[in-house]
Amino acid sequence: MGLSVGIVGLPNVGKSTLFNALTKRQQAAAENYPFCTIEPNSAVVEVADPRLEKLAELAKPEQIIRATVEFTDIAGLVKGASKGEGLGNKFLANIRECDAILHVVRCFENDDIIHVQEGGNKSAPIDPVGDAEVIETELVLADMEQLQRRYERIRKEAQAKPPLRPEAEACAALLKHLEEGKPVRTFQRAEGDPILNVLKELHFLTDKKVIYCANVADDNVTGEGNAHVAALREYAARENSAMVVICAQMEADLAGLSDDEAKEFLQSYGLAESSLDRTIRLAYETLGLASFLTAGPKEVRAWTFRRGWKAPRCAGVIHTDFEKGFIRAQVVAYEDYVKYGGEAGAREHGVLRPEGKDYEMKDGDVVEFLFNN
Repeated sequence: MGLSVGIVGLPNVGKSTLFNALTKRQQAAAENYPFCTIEPNSAVVEVADPRLEKLAELAKPEQIIRATVEFTDIAGLVKGASKGEGLGNKFLANIRECDAILHVVRCFENDDIIHVQEGGNKSAPIDPVGDAEVIETELVLADMEQLQRRYERIRKEAQAKPPLRPEAEACAALLKHLEEGKPVRTFQRAEGDPILNVLKELHFLTDKKVIYCANVADDNVTGEGNAHVAALREYAARENSAMVVICAQMEADLAGLSDDEAKEFLQSYGLAESSLDRTIRLAYETLGLASFLTAGPKEVRAWTFRRGWKAPRCAGVIHTDFEKGFIRAQVVAYEDYVKYGGEAGAREHGVLRPEGKDYEMKDGDVVEFLFNN
């Protein structure tokens, strides 16, 4: 299964610089003017997982295949986008296709950077919360417009078809929620609610998980950051959203270094890992994703699944035939696999165990699926 994250934000906040660092290639323009990114740039990025190297030392595979995340650098949004300002609906349509949103917010001072919300005034004060609210408001307005069309149609149909009335009432309640400026993700729902079908069909922009990304200067990348970071962190907490602090320019510089050089560079700042690796891992956690692992002479591989999935459904991630003909899974925890030197040692010490259809897969499980053809 794939994971798609859309990088959004006002123009000139560092989105494309961050995208360039993520892909380790200069695929996206990063110029200092609004809308330099028009067509969305997409690239698949590997998820750093040191467990795979450990497994490879034991299994001696021909290749290592990591889990991946697709990042899409989407054109900068401005106030009024829901009404067609800037790139308008083109921007909104691109977001709709993503699983989650990485909302980049400027938290650094730079008098040379144009602030599009202040008429191109380079000396305009930095306002991360205000900037974040601009985008959130435009997404809410776009969802309102979409839901209004659905509500008007279903309301008229419900007059002649009583079974549709619960859905019409649910749409009305959600519309009121949006009119209060609240995102769809905070609308209460339960199993069996008539609103669930509407949510599934319309893919509301504000129903997606958001990770706020505070883009800072290199001298604020460690510790508590700065006052702008503190303000954005408080805002993200109120929104019940995750947040990460990153210096996009530093990460872009890191992208051009060898592994050893990058490690030394990070250590000079007192950092143990790249902020990008933390960001990708946070995207996984935010969406409730994890990885089970397979190890053999052909490949060592990480497979993405949703937490809570049972063994047969996870088997289907590899191939649908595995799920259809599932017999059992041979499972050993990653730590035990490494501790006992691989599958044979794990079996000898009794930590390799058979699991049936009701087994809930855990992150880091090393698995072999048995199935009927």
